Amino acid sequence: MGKKDVISKEILKNIARDISKHILHIDIKDDMEIINQEFTRVESRESDLLFQNGDEIVHIEIQNNHHSQMHLRMCRYYTDILFLYEEYKVSQYMVYIGKEKCYMKSQIKRDRMNYSYDIIDMRDIACEELIESNDPSAIALSILCDFKGEDKQTVINKILRKLRELNDDNAFEKYLEIVNLYSTNRGLEENVKQGVEMLTVDIEKTPFYQIGVEKGKLEERFDNAIMMIKEFQLAIDDVVQKLNIKKEELLEYMKNKKEEV
Repeated sequence: MGKKDVISKEILKNIARDISKHILHIDIKDDMEIINQEFTRVESRESDLLFQNGDEIVHIEIQNNHHSQMHLRMCRYYTDILFLYEEYKVSQYMVYIGKEKCYMKSQIKRDRMNYSYDIIDMRDIACEELIESNDPSAIALSILCDFKGEDKQTVINKILRKLRELNDDNAFEKYLEIVNLYSTNRGLEENVKQGVEMLTVDIEKTPFYQIGVEKGKLEERFDNAIMMIKEFQLAIDDVVQKLNIKKEELLEYMKNKKEEV
């Protein structure tokens, strides 16, 4: 995602709201209120998201790189929040969306102090549940989650196709901007680019599809499917669905073709 300070605050707050709903499963009250609070001591610091939710203050920080003193920073936020909202319960979350394994500390235990906050590593969350939802913000978040070994391009295509199906042009452009933003944290920029190009291709109008339909022979359909995947960088799931062939049979055919070479 690059440095957080180059991201518009509005986008960051939207991301934090989506994470609250889909990842933290916070029961948002009807009177939930965003708190635009800047904490000032020696330097000025503004939290990513702070909101009052019933009798609880929820603080969320989004981190895309490691900070050796994150536990101290979060503790400082905690005491600053208490100065203003001492009568409320305070819940703190640091949501990590970086590429490398998260190794930041989540607690401070020393002297008479026992402080901790929750770290959520998006890579520990399976993407499938979010993709299968009908909430575009959840689907966009899924690109940060664990693909469980599934082909990256196939997953990206699935995410983009679902977003396209659920939104009009303006809304799709908004979510595409967010997906592009997330993709930089996983090195998936090229996959997103290919996925967008795939959406602009009408598979049924490609010559490979027309040949397959006209001849109707299974082996020729397999050959055409392979060409469609290579020529247009289309996801195998999209191709087998359009050509009405079984994915397992196509994979076996591709394996046998390799062995013949």
